[in-house]
Amino acid sequence: MICDDAGLLMHAYLDDELDAADSAAMARHLDQCAACKARYETYTIMQKALSEPSLYHRTPDALRARWNTPTASATPTPLPIRRRVPVAFAAAAGFAAAMLLSTPAWLHWLPSRGANDVVAQVISSHVRSLQGEHLMDVVSTDQHTVKPWFEGKLDFSPRVKDLASEGFPLVGGRMDALDGHSVAALVYKRRLHVINLFQWPVDGSTSASATTQEHGYTVIRWTGDGMRYVAISDVNEGDLRQFVLAFQNDANPAMTR
Repeated sequence: MICDDAGLLMHAYLDDELDAADSAAMARHLDQCAACKARYETYTIMQKALSEPSLYHRTPDALRARWNTPTASATPTPLPIRRRVPVAFAAAAGFAAAMLLSTPAWLHWLPSRGANDVVAQVISSHVRSLQGEHLMDVVSTDQHTVKPWFEGKLDFSPRVKDLASEGFPLVGGRMDALDGHSVAALVYKRRLHVINLFQWPVDGSTSASATTQEHGYTVIRWTGDGMRYVAISDVNEGDLRQFVLAFQNDANPAMTR
């Protein structure tokens, strides 16, 4: 196990959510790696501090009394008779409400007139990938494991590179959908930041490229070798451009600001 894998599993290890094999691998790694052990000890201290009883404040008795004392009401006003709502409609409304409560409000933002719809979809996909278990379908730092995983799942072969030597280790990949296409999403790390790199075949020979910044994320789009690429992260623009250049360095597709 390497430090990048340990970083992905550390919180689950701290919460005792790993299986026996991963727990044993984490324990061995922490015994051998001083940096990861120090980070684990820091997380342990934070977890204990946040569970201190002193952080709990009892609700004032006066406020409790207001909650528990029924309010005197005048003559009850009869409620208007409502038409029965179809079950399917009620279920759909409940699902929509649940989505709104569980997802950042701006994720449901519709692009304003003139905004780039692909960028909006990329930002939504990036944020969605960071929630729960949506980040990766295949977890590996080996490009020879990640690339074959896509075989038979896409009608193209994605370009996969290990950029650990450039400071952007590959950690896995997943299937996604953008602009009506099934796309390959490669997942890289930059210290504690996640970089999603989407790619799919492009129609024609266009080489247009652009950099966009919205909602705290930088999005860089470019094309090359018959493929469209979109990289997104909350790292600073300089780091993301460095990542793009490292990914491009042996193909040299056009990419300008």
